[in-house]
Amino acid sequence: MVETMEKVEDTGGRASRNGDVWPAAEPGRRPRDAADKVRKAHKAAGKHTVAVAVTEGAPIFEISIPVEVFGRIRPGMPELGYDVRICNPESGPVSSSGFTALAGDSYAALLTADTVIVPAVGDIYTEPAADLVAAVRQAHANGARVASLCSGAFVLAAAGLLDGRRATTHWYYAQEFRKRFPAVDLDPAVLYIDDGDVLTSAGTTAGIDLCVAIVAADHGADVANTLSRRLVAPTHRSGGQAQYVDTPAPLARRDNLGPLLDWMRTHLAETLTVADLARHANVAERTLIRRFHTAVGTTPGKWLTEQRVLHARRLLETTDLPVDRVASAAGLGGAANLRHHFTEVVGVAPSDYRRAFRQPGV
Repeated sequence: MVETMEKVEDTGGRASRNGDVWPAAEPGRRPRDAADKVRKAHKAAGKHTVAVAVTEGAPIFEISIPVEVFGRIRPGMPELGYDVRICNPESGPVSSSGFTALAGDSYAALLTADTVIVPAVGDIYTEPAADLVAAVRQAHANGARVASLCSGAFVLAAAGLLDGRRATTHWYYAQEFRKRFPAVDLDPAVLYIDDGDVLTSAGTTAGIDLCVAIVAADHGADVANTLSRRLVAPTHRSGGQAQYVDTPAPLARRDNLGPLLDWMRTHLAETLTVADLARHANVAERTLIRRFHTAVGTTPGKWLTEQRVLHARRLLETTDLPVDRVASAAGLGGAANLRHHFTEVVGVAPSDYRRAFRQPGV
């Protein structure tokens, strides 16, 4: 398929399943010139083409987000002018989470699209298909706005579109993403990042946030707010992904610090100093700090604060304790100190977190 993509650029174009011909560059013209010609025709017709590039096994929910946001005409709302095309390698059916999605276009349609969206992929541990990576890269070179939903960021990164940029993906995949794409400034704490011509969203429902943001950029805040109300979704959510992370990243258990970490977790409500920790571990303070950073990747104080915030989250979810009591039980002193550290780590205030995540019956 990489060879096919090159033919789209260097020959007279290729017919898609619906009969359209995607033009390549005429002799003496760049591929982008041909794409611009098609986009001008779209604009003259009042259309903005959104090409959704699906892969085998992609989650159906992420595929449906751009279709729902851009592809529906809603009574009482103005026509937004989006023309949504579902694309896969050859056009036709593609398996997706127990469903079969019918793609009416091939990846060739990406080359002349105004906006390209790459939903989540089925398997992040497999290298993205070369034909998709090539099409996304060329689409961007041709002037398309390119966005990813959830793990679709792996495709954009493989295409080199995120190098040197700030980007995000699902928090669960952050460690793998950083390992494979160190040139990307990954921020797994946010819901989405709009970098102009390249946008990335966090996990699953954050794709709605990103797509609504695209509508706001294209049609203004009033239209986006109306659309959000019709979707029964907020136009802008407070906080970021951090409030949805169940536990911090797994900690290394090298250097025999496991027993100390377990002891610290059971004494969160107490005042603990580095001297206390060193005495419990039977080592010098400087030795403890060095070994702690090697094994855990941070300082004892920062790790302890993260654990206290995690405990406070559990108390906010499962009890009706007042905020000051939660702060005391978590070892964070008073309510003001809890708010400071909680907002810094989780991204929202304790009261907002409790409203969002409090378990039924509490």
